[in-house]
Amino acid sequence: MRTRTANREPSSSSVGKCLQKLDLGGHLGESPGTPMRHAVIFNPTARGGASRRFREVLGGLGDDLVLKPTTGAGTAPALAVEAAREGCEVVVAAGGDGTVSEVISGLAAEPGLLERVALGVVPLGTINVFARELGLPARDIRAAWSVIRDGGDLCVDVPEVEFTAADGKVRRQAFAQLAGAGLDSRAVSLVSWPLKQKVGALAYAVAGMRALAGRQPLVQVAVGDRTMAGPLVLIGNGRLYGGSVAMQPGASLTDGRLHVRVFRSVGPALLLRFGLAFLLRRPLTPGDDLVLDAGEFSLRSEGPMPLQLDGDHVGFLPAQFRIRPGALRVRVPVQPG
Repeated sequence: MRTRTANREPSSSSVGKCLQKLDLGGHLGESPGTPMRHAVIFNPTARGGASRRFREVLGGLGDDLVLKPTTGAGTAPALAVEAAREGCEVVVAAGGDGTVSEVISGLAAEPGLLERVALGVVPLGTINVFARELGLPARDIRAAWSVIRDGGDLCVDVPEVEFTAADGKVRRQAFAQLAGAGLDSRAVSLVSWPLKQKVGALAYAVAGMRALAGRQPLVQVAVGDRTMAGPLVLIGNGRLYGGSVAMQPGASLTDGRLHVRVFRSVGPALLLRFGLAFLLRRPLTPGDDLVLDAGEFSLRSEGPMPLQLDGDHVGFLPAQFRIRPGALRVRVPVQPG
């Protein structure tokens, strides 16, 4: 069942403001022939030799680069803010979805930074959902860099969520592509980092089976005066989840809405549906899920419930979501014609 709420329509003024900062070449208003300064926020622990390969090509990418390696989880936001304050016009997230999410979070947390810089992405992670959504080159560092140098800018929505951090304090954080609570977030909180380094996305499947074996508490979704609940709630800024699975068919990074899928039951049947969608590269079949889109909504649970953003455990419910339409410029391939 699909429901469209009336919380907030896409803001054409926000998108227009974003587009006004582009010249006809899709760049950030620089003078013709003037090189743009790029800050590269780089995850040195990227899996599968990606970090080594990226270091090997860095020297040939130009002398206008400012390299800012992360030193651990949670360090990219401050590096993104630092880069923008230093005058870099493009902040590049070179890593997986977690690195991209942290860079966006940093830029969104400081007033005015999203208006001053664009985001570039070099996908080096395990799944790279946001890069897939944007159609960025995968497993080709030089091709991804060509998009950053020569591509255009797409104005995408920035989702934000207010939640309870591990220390009990309320925190507000922006993210890139997806969020989840219930079976999904419980699985993410159980992922073994050493196993993920060895087997990649399979580590999430192993954690998912562990989470499925236990009790499945409900997550409540409140949209306006409506409430619904299920053991799994997935939120998408775009279509994709877990790589190539279209979890939110019809969603777009530019529609000014967040897309919510409430699963009323989880079990072997859901795993089969997801497995077929993954193998056949087709949208997840509807089932008896509740599907809606909204500009604002909240999640809560009766007991402690983890929250995941872009594949990382960040805190716990309750959580309040909202969307900032067209707030972020991202470097993307230029479409022919």
